[in-house]
Amino acid sequence: MTKRLRLRFSGIVQGVGFRPFVYRLAVAHGLGGFVQNRLDGVFVEIEGNDKAIEAFVYRTAAELPPLAQISEIYTEDAEPIGESSFRIIPSEDEGRPDVLVSPDAATCRECLQELFDPDDRRFRYPFINCSNCGPRLTIVTNTPFERKNTSMADFTLCEKCRQEHQDPLSRRFHAEPNACPECGPEIWLADAKGSRLDCADPLRKTIELLKEGKAVAVKGLGGFHLCADAANSEALGRLRKRKFREEKPFAIMMRDIERARAVAELTSDEEKLLGSAERPIVLVKKKAESTLSPFVAPGMADLGVMLPYTPVQHLLLREDFEALVMTSANQTGEPVCTSNSEALRRLKGIADYFLFHNRNIAVRCDDSVTMFAQGAQRVLRRSRGYVPKPLVLARQYPSVLGLGAHLKTAVCILKGDFAFLSQYVGNMDTPETREFFHESIANLRRVTGCDPDIVACDMHPDYYTTWVSTQMERRVVQVQHHHAHIASCMAENRITGDVIGLAMDWTGYGLDRRIWGGEFLVADEADFQRAGHIRYFPLPGGDASVKQPWRIAAALLMECFEDDWKKMAEKLKILPEDIPYESVEAVVRQKVQTVFTSSLGRVFDAVSCILGVRRQVSFEGQAAMELEACAGGSSSSKVLPYDILMDREIILDFYPAIRRLAEERVRGMSVRDLSGAFHATLIQSFAKVAQEIRDATGLNRVVLSGGCFQNRLLLSGCVAELDLKGFDVYTHYLVPPNDSGLSLGQVLVAGTVAG
Repeated sequence: MTKRLRLRFSGIVQGVGFRPFVYRLAVAHGLGGFVQNRLDGVFVEIEGNDKAIEAFVYRTAAELPPLAQISEIYTEDAEPIGESSFRIIPSEDEGRPDVLVSPDAATCRECLQELFDPDDRRFRYPFINCSNCGPRLTIVTNTPFERKNTSMADFTLCEKCRQEHQDPLSRRFHAEPNACPECGPEIWLADAKGSRLDCADPLRKTIELLKEGKAVAVKGLGGFHLCADAANSEALGRLRKRKFREEKPFAIMMRDIERARAVAELTSDEEKLLGSAERPIVLVKKKAESTLSPFVAPGMADLGVMLPYTPVQHLLLREDFEALVMTSANQTGEPVCTSNSEALRRLKGIADYFLFHNRNIAVRCDDSVTMFAQGAQRVLRRSRGYVPKPLVLARQYPSVLGLGAHLKTAVCILKGDFAFLSQYVGNMDTPETREFFHESIANLRRVTGCDPDIVACDMHPDYYTTWVSTQMERRVVQVQHHHAHIASCMAENRITGDVIGLAMDWTGYGLDRRIWGGEFLVADEADFQRAGHIRYFPLPGGDASVKQPWRIAAALLMECFEDDWKKMAEKLKILPEDIPYESVEAVVRQKVQTVFTSSLGRVFDAVSCILGVRRQVSFEGQAAMELEACAGGSSSSKVLPYDILMDREIILDFYPAIRRLAEERVRGMSVRDLSGAFHATLIQSFAKVAQEIRDATGLNRVVLSGGCFQNRLLLSGCVAELDLKGFDVYTHYLVPPNDSGLSLGQVLVAGTVAG
């Protein structure tokens, strides 16, 4: 029986080879009709035998191209018109944009084979790509995803590339970044002043310079990398000084899995993620012995490893290096550079040379960072490879724009049952990052085709993002920081209703105007109650304590040992030699420039100092990361003393644990054992508080969120212990637990309150 069927496919279905895929399926089944890109998806009409149509519909969902993702399929019957041939018709540009743009994808196997084939016309061409790989989001200037709406519009296809672009049977049919050496972008090498070097092969010359210990700024997909030989300590030492990045780990790029195995202890899951189309940086356990420079990741148990994802990177790493440092090309605190002129200006005095190209980067996008914990992938920085793929929520909501907080900012647009998180933006301290913040909002509006009337932000009155919300002339919903953390995890896991929330981080503005950060909440999507928190303790010097954990350690020793604190501080060598004990005591006792916090992150900082691991830090989270590394990958069976005090709220008092840690360290107990015991104490006490809340409320679902849950040991231990006690535990997987995921929680709360 002959019939005709109309279909509309929504999701990531443009710029990913979906139309030629549909064409080939239709032809294979002898169907007539057409396929067309529209602003609301891909529209298909097919006509023919009903059994053939049934097989066609099944195979479109089951055999998708690698980068395609269908969110919905709409179908309706139509009157047959006797059409027996199938065709691809020009795109329709009118209407409401409702198409998902694909993230950038690593160079595919077929393109790599061509890249290194001397007989191929794209041999060693640094911009080789096809429908299954290459730049997507980072070249988008408008929707739908057509060449005219990308930065490839500057390059006119040569005849051979045009034929591929128009051939439905070609792997490059409507691959919008398609190009070759005759018609596409070009690459060149420049010195520190931007003067073009006269060299026949810029890539081979770049390799020579890297071998000489030079730092080269390499333009990539979403920005520049600063590149150096990861085995050359002298080169890395210079790079650290120039970048004012004294100790924060560098990410490294390795040619293949075999090279990565030589420096890291990889699991099969980690190897699979390293080779995925997303190609994130994966935090993996460092081997004790390797030829890598100690300047790559000093003091860390992990390495940040990634594999090449662009043709340029494959060409640089093909034969010559064990690993290359590939760190974001920026000054500390600024976003990654994108344009050639910006790189020359902002990287002056840092990069010795520049490997430029002339394909404009339309959307700034840094590398993503992931790890594995409890047998699952955990995204810690969500950018290239993941953005702008949306999360599907439990129900439909009004449209909302979430602005995030102040640190590790990312923005989010809630549209129907989709939540679109932007790429990682950064800390809102510099004019450059604030400009990038506004770029990201504009780009997200463009990609989603949505400009919400509701804006969600943090409650902190001094955050730049809070101020921005007041300038937008929209309805503003302020969301408490830790409620947003819990709501973010609820949104990702598509759960609704009341939960017990453990929100553990470094800082967040509390309802009592104090700094929260160790919170036990009873929350749903709209509201929350503070069921408990870590006992407040002083932060002498306020913001100064952030980079000087010795201040927090001294204050906690005063609280725990009272008049004997100086003796303990002297034995533990807490204070810098030039700081008088009397001045520190005066600041704390008289509460001069001293604020109070419940922050678990600051407890980590203090314990790190008390155990002699880190007295001062050069980057956020350093003390906690090194303390976790000291534990050697496992918590202790030994649990330190702590108290649970019952008042109007549950108070988790770690003062007894701090006292015991100090005493045991003075007695000579190892840092490894004490770090393990500290982690075990956190795990046991959190589960105990959760039990107390369950007894009072009857709730059994526990949600874990906040930057402290980037700690593998803490996360894995809490999940295991809560599971043992019969809780249903929910954690983050594709959304960062840190403040990068905060805007997702903000839009969920605001969307619930608004509608």
